[in-house]
Amino acid sequence: MGMWASLDALWEMPAEKCIFGAVLLFSWTVYLWETFLAQRQRRIYKTTTHVPPELGQIMDSETFEKSRLYQLDKSTFSFWSGLYSEIEGTLILLFGGIPYLWRLSGRFCGYAGFGPEYEITQSLVFLLLATLFSALTGLPWSLYNTFVIEEKHGFNQQTLGFFMKDAIKKFVVTQCILLPVSSLLLYIIKIGGDYFFIYAWLFTLVVSLVLVTIYADYIAPLFDKFTPLPEGKLKEEIEVMAKSIDFPLTKVYVVEGSKRSSHSNAYFYGFFKNKRIVLFDTLLEEYSVLNKDIQEDSGMEPRKEDEGNSEEIKAKVKNKKQGCKNEEVLAVLGHELGHWKLGHTVKNIIISQVLSFCLTVLSRRFEFQADAFAKKLGKAKDLYSALIKLNKDNLGFPVSDWLFSMWHYSHPPLLERLQALKSTKQH
Repeated sequence: MGMWASLDALWEMPAEKCIFGAVLLFSWTVYLWETFLAQRQRRIYKTTTHVPPELGQIMDSETFEKSRLYQLDKSTFSFWSGLYSEIEGTLILLFGGIPYLWRLSGRFCGYAGFGPEYEITQSLVFLLLATLFSALTGLPWSLYNTFVIEEKHGFNQQTLGFFMKDAIKKFVVTQCILLPVSSLLLYIIKIGGDYFFIYAWLFTLVVSLVLVTIYADYIAPLFDKFTPLPEGKLKEEIEVMAKSIDFPLTKVYVVEGSKRSSHSNAYFYGFFKNKRIVLFDTLLEEYSVLNKDIQEDSGMEPRKEDEGNSEEIKAKVKNKKQGCKNEEVLAVLGHELGHWKLGHTVKNIIISQVLSFCLTVLSRRFEFQADAFAKKLGKAKDLYSALIKLNKDNLGFPVSDWLFSMWHYSHPPLLERLQALKSTKQH
């Protein structure tokens, strides 16, 4: 009888309380599931203390241990920051933080002469206050991650002043995009009638495509310096490879990522016949500021804009040689161009309107396909060594719990990718 009485009481609760309880239950269920997966992976980090036999020829024990400790620190940080975020969200819901912020937004609008009928204006003030609160509460976590964890493991290249200036700039730029877009979206919802959700979806899709188009040309340069890749063998070989697969390459840029972090990356962007490739300077062994001492020993001229802070950078990275040789860079680009040739970018945009887990599964499949494409370009051997080098530079841990990997990793684990490449690697 007690159980049935409880169920009857549940059904008799007001609808808003049922929804409120369901939201909290769902939020904590997702959090506990994510925590369970993270603990499985953390157990891998703690117990796998020696290089697995299958990796013995490609990874030394020192790099393996550095990677393991780095991932352990990141795992600990992720646990505590995730717990804080979940508790914060729960307290905001329980103590009426959202209604309070809405009323506060209304008061601010009232001070400016806008009455309750200006719902969109009040919504924008609400959004501004909410994002400001989120930025302020997240700041200590971001500081700790950058200046404790990333600094400890040799990745951070930022000063506190640069970090704060960057954070303020990001907040301002975000508001300049978020507020106008949100106002248009709210207006569409207001006038859209019964089919407002279709119009709203189409609008968000168009905005997403526009942002993807303009990001690298107009937004990213606000934060990092982009310079054309100098004329030379690497640029010539990139252009030849692009032409061989009909990739409409117009420009190749190097972004100065080394002033922020020693992590490396590469990507392409643009629509139709206007494609550009962006290489992080930390990816290029002959270009990275972090290898300045090596460049000078080899007779290469250092870049003028790096002369003032070269000693600081050297001290931080402790003469750590980083980046890939030209052949390995070309192999990495062969993989990235495979994503374009095989239509992965467009497919990702379409699939992203569905479920993130489906996107993760599909993304892993795409990575294998892009590796196979690079293999067809004759870059299997160089991609094999580039993946090892990039994993080492970024202290990626090569061993993963299968369930954690399946749920979270959009890229397959290193060992799986190497095994797939090794089957037909050039010798």
